Amino acid sequence: MGTVRYLEIADALRTAVLSGELPVGARLPSESDLAARWSASRGTVRQAVATLAAEGLIGSRQGARRIVLRQERRHSFGELNSFAQWAEGIGHTADSRFLSRTRRPATAEEAGRLALAPGTEILAVLRLRLLDGEPTMVERTAYADWVAAAVEAMPVDCRSVMNGLAEGSGVVAHYGEHLIDALPAGSEDARLLGVRRGSPLLRQRHVSATGTGRPIEWSDDRYLAGSVTFSVSNSAVATPLERHAGDR
Repeated sequence: MGTVRYLEIADALRTAVLSGELPVGARLPSESDLAARWSASRGTVRQAVATLAAEGLIGSRQGARRIVLRQERRHSFGELNSFAQWAEGIGHTADSRFLSRTRRPATAEEAGRLALAPGTEILAVLRLRLLDGEPTMVERTAYADWVAAAVEAMPVDCRSVMNGLAEGSGVVAHYGEHLIDALPAGSEDARLLGVRRGSPLLRQRHVSATGTGRPIEWSDDRYLAGSVTFSVSNSAVATPLERHAGDR
């Protein structure tokens, strides 16, 4: 019963935040006020508030009233939008930095995802993505050999690799396949994102391909927990994801 109760309270508070009833910067009611409103114990209210804090919707400082940090950042896979497109579409600023670009033989998984012969040389890229100036995602991408030189030539602060490929080489991604899971932050991810080792990260792995089905990239993107919500709409008819002259 207590478990259901705290989820009900969390859902109501989440709705208030996402609807704008509790705008960014607003303080949540005190635990005692929430407990009285819901006829619940403070422990139950504390669980509900902790749920929203874990989602990144409210501040989680100890000993102080929680503050609404942001509304939900939802990234839909209805279209093959990039990190940059998605961020700008919801009113945020996206930046990025190349941390390393290394030519090496493809791993077995990379070769399979990119439809390359085992051991084919690929370009392995480590990139940090920022949202409104804050580190948000660590991106590890294997680029197929036939686009490697073009990616190597891009500036270190290139905001969009895919846009650069489209404009400079005429390479446009039309199809994508996405795998989503969660994992704990390793030492490198924790350092780059400014969190503790073992902190939860949301991972999206995906392959992007041209209109003829030729794979361009295989990427492993690791987001701070609560920084993005992935949205997938289903129907009786499956439709391939298509990029509309996009960024990445």
